[in-house]
Amino acid sequence: MRKESLVSITDYSKEEILDLLEQARKFEENPNRKVLEGKVIATLFFEPSTRTRLSFETAVNRLGGRIIGFSDASTTSSTKGETLKDTIMMVSNYVDLIIMRHYLDGAARYASEVSSIPIINAGDGANQHPSQTMLDLYSIYKTQGALENLNITMVGDLKYGRTVHSLLMAMSHFKPTFHFVAPEELKMPEEYKIYCDKLGIPYQEHQDFTEEVINQADILYMTRVQRERFTDLMEYEKVKNVYTLHNQMLENSKPNLRILHPLPRVNEIAYDVDDNPKAYYFEQAKNGLYARQAIICKVLGIEI
Repeated sequence: MRKESLVSITDYSKEEILDLLEQARKFEENPNRKVLEGKVIATLFFEPSTRTRLSFETAVNRLGGRIIGFSDASTTSSTKGETLKDTIMMVSNYVDLIIMRHYLDGAARYASEVSSIPIINAGDGANQHPSQTMLDLYSIYKTQGALENLNITMVGDLKYGRTVHSLLMAMSHFKPTFHFVAPEELKMPEEYKIYCDKLGIPYQEHQDFTEEVINQADILYMTRVQRERFTDLMEYEKVKNVYTLHNQMLENSKPNLRILHPLPRVNEIAYDVDDNPKAYYFEQAKNGLYARQAIICKVLGIEI
């Protein structure tokens, strides 16, 4: 893999993560820095996206770069049978950086191995979503004032949720305590629990989404049950509305609690939560612009 690429959050050390958060802070102070003039960036989205694609494209535009690419794979030569390898090799002839989302686990790693230019993974199947993790970390740091020794409760689809997988691995540098709230069908995969065990990171699993669990949390990370990951729609129907956060459930929560969600939400956060000062998911999405500006500059080796 080319060292500039960002495929997994594990590609970055603790020091690199902290440096990126500092860069994101600088971009929040001034997001309009024309450091990408003369650069062309491709966004290849083989899977639907709103926030990730638009925030990456906004990041490039505010930095003075140019965007090419697609947001609908049905309009591309992949419908004619072109392989991912050929698409990546062809596009890398034209641009300085590829930002890619794909529905297959491991697609971003493969793309980074065949590409002659850096790849940023904008989500690959149920595997990883490292740029989301950086904006999550930036949101946690901004709201908590630190990353160390936090109680982080993850709720919902922990099996297919690539955002929680990446966040777990990133937070492993900072002595967290995790609470995993999920139905049996959507539990955190064994590989991530083994990862915690090896690093001595404490965690508890819960099937009930109770106020007792909420009241321990510094960060409550809600996730959507992802219909697109299910091959059996009967299984999806069984778990799709299993947990819903209502405003009244937050009455005795910690003053510093902040509620995060990678969005889009469906039914897992009631609208009456939106006006609670502990709701942070829309500000979290805004932080994605600054985090992604920092990532783009890092993979291209641009100092600010």
